Amino acid sequence: MQNRKLLIVVLVALIAAFFIFDVGRFFSLDYLKSEQAALDALYANKPLTVIAVFFLGYIAVTALSLPGAAILTLAAGAQFGLLLGTLIVSFASSIGATLAFLVSRYLLRDTIERRFGDKLKTFNNNIEKDGAFYLFTVRLVPVFPFFLVNLVMGLTRLKTGIFYIVSQIGMLAGTLVFVNAGTQLAKIDSLAGILSPGLIFSFALLGIFPLIAKKIVDMIKAKKVYEGFTRPTKFDHDIVVLGAGSGGLVTSYIGAVVKAKVTLIEKHQMGGDCLNTGCVPSKALIRSGKLMHNIRHSEKYGVQDASGTVDFAKTMQRVHEVIAKIEPHDSVERYTKLGVNVIQGEGKITGPWTVDVNGQTLTTRNIVIATGGSPFVPPIKGLDQVNYLTSHNLWELKTHPKRLVVLGGGPIGSELTQAFNRLGSEVFQVEREARIMGREDPDVADMVRERFESEGINVMVNTNAVAVEVNGDVKQLVCERDGERVEIPFDEIIVAVGRKANTTGFGLEELGVALSDRGTVATNEYLQTNFPNIYAVGDVAGPYQFTHVAAHQAWYAAVNSLFGMFKKFRADYRVIPWATFTDPEVARVGLNESEAKQNNVPYELTTYGIDDLDRAIADSSDYGVVKVLTVPGKDKILGVTIVGEHAGDLIAEYVLAMKHGLGLNKILGTIHIYPTLSESNKYAAGEWKRAHQPEKLLAWVEKFHLWRRG
Repeated sequence: MQNRKLLIVVLVALIAAFFIFDVGRFFSLDYLKSEQAALDALYANKPLTVIAVFFLGYIAVTALSLPGAAILTLAAGAQFGLLLGTLIVSFASSIGATLAFLVSRYLLRDTIERRFGDKLKTFNNNIEKDGAFYLFTVRLVPVFPFFLVNLVMGLTRLKTGIFYIVSQIGMLAGTLVFVNAGTQLAKIDSLAGILSPGLIFSFALLGIFPLIAKKIVDMIKAKKVYEGFTRPTKFDHDIVVLGAGSGGLVTSYIGAVVKAKVTLIEKHQMGGDCLNTGCVPSKALIRSGKLMHNIRHSEKYGVQDASGTVDFAKTMQRVHEVIAKIEPHDSVERYTKLGVNVIQGEGKITGPWTVDVNGQTLTTRNIVIATGGSPFVPPIKGLDQVNYLTSHNLWELKTHPKRLVVLGGGPIGSELTQAFNRLGSEVFQVEREARIMGREDPDVADMVRERFESEGINVMVNTNAVAVEVNGDVKQLVCERDGERVEIPFDEIIVAVGRKANTTGFGLEELGVALSDRGTVATNEYLQTNFPNIYAVGDVAGPYQFTHVAAHQAWYAAVNSLFGMFKKFRADYRVIPWATFTDPEVARVGLNESEAKQNNVPYELTTYGIDDLDRAIADSSDYGVVKVLTVPGKDKILGVTIVGEHAGDLIAEYVLAMKHGLGLNKILGTIHIYPTLSESNKYAAGEWKRAHQPEKLLAWVEKFHLWRRG
């Protein structure tokens, strides 16, 4: 910090001296022309000294971002000639520019990233991939201020060596023009005369060269990827989609709407995991569990002698009835009517433009992989000796498990833990980390854990599952906890420790489609794989495993695949909400405190306790909190976490606000119906406003009222 302050003082002093002593008068065209004879004489007597002084002076002017580089370039042409002048200016300008780049990086980058890290993330990712192209473009076009390019690029993650090399090459054309003009100094009346409209246009044409070069590079890469494959002369389809989950359904729908020929292939059930084994059945089960919970606690509502027993078979029957009722939304019949050709069978990608299914080969311009994910099962010794359950097969349960172990403290494990407990099972939730719901803030996770434990759930954190042992009819999970052996007897065990992408069995390995380090299909920002006409969306691609994100990605995959030759769109992940449907629900969008601290993002925290909300009190659901992170001193929202009844619905207002750049003042100024749970959003905004009252102004207003009262 001390060195940084010293550097700032030195820079300010040097820049101030430049203006105080009017050094700028030496950097004018008139002065240069008037002193040309004297400079010629000095150069004739001491050429090396003049070159050295000029070289260092040029570096100083560019490093300090002072005006005068253009005049010095003309002087180089007038004094040293075209070749030597170009050589001197080329190196001096590149060195000076690199010094300015480093000063900007050292003094400003950390501060800018702390304040605007979320906005700069995408830009930095693009610079990391194509920074040399961007820099080369702006260096070729002299309408971009020289000093501004240096300072802005210093704020990015571009490597210093690349900046120097690209700057030296990119500025060469402009340097030649100015140095050559300097050799004809007597004929120049103004700097504007050097750059005629025609010359500017020529530079602009040069400026698009890197973009053209990038296209050529992409074409070369694509040609290399497609080597050994024969492209069909014509195609039966515009898009073939593998997988009829959320991502596949939405991709197909969009394609059909714009009149593309689309075929959707599903080998199992339309609707994918969400409809058949995930979102829908779990919410149906949670609803039954919540009803039983309310019956057991009916006295607080003034209801006496309420009772109920769980018929587990009928509870599971209701789950399947709910699935059946929603099923038509995702059915073959519906999508056929929408214009999608639906094939039920096992599709296999046999080439970049071909998919085999049910004995026929489909030719297609584009392929979209939407094969989803499946439960990850860890290698626990003896687990294969029992018929363990996952989120895929537990819906076939007919017998109520009296003793249940749930492996995993994430969203799926936590939802199932509470639901089965409320339906009457004795549940042990086993999590190897220090807390359940590890992606949430510690205080939020603690709220859920406290609720679980108050309902009789055995929450076992810092507990590592080691083995499953079976002795006759007795089954038990063996764990290690604080160095000790722990045995948990069970009737059923649910494995809910995460999910993995479905990437095998349909041709990706044979074709050579690249996978990421996470085991998902690797895609770029346009959702293209290493084969530019093959796209991937949803759980198979990541980075988020949510139904709504898969649908969001599907728009980009459909539009980019069909119209990418005109315009491609980068998938936008800036505002991604999600919810865990425990009781209390936990919903989130943007940053939470843990992530803000981890990424060194400065924030201000505002909280509103839902125990103060009238509607929540009336419903006897007065528990939870709204946590809002904002830019310090401003109402701009960085992230929100809501814990409480219907948090997943309440978060939508903040999602809208963040998506469209609305701050807490706008939420505070919006009428919310009384009494509703949504008022909690307004009151949270009110808490922020109260903390940012203009105290000095209010003091004067108080005096004004005192004066008016006499």
